Amino acid sequence: MPIVHIDLIAGRSQEQLKKLVKDVTTAVSKNTGAPAEHIHVILSEMQENRYSVGGVLKSDEKAE
Repeated sequence: MPIVHIDLIAGRSQEQLKKLVKDVTTAVSKNTGAPAEHIHVILSEMQENRYSVGGVLKSDEKAE
């Protein structure tokens, strides 16, 4: 039973998330041989002020 964890900054639409999990499930099934119904995808969304790159919060990038 493959389990896939994906961390994202919040803000994508429900439709985008549905397409993402479908595409990920298809790719994992194709490359592992696992049936799609056994593949678990866990999406974790975080706020921009809870994620940084190079010491700069993503929420602060827009202000620069």
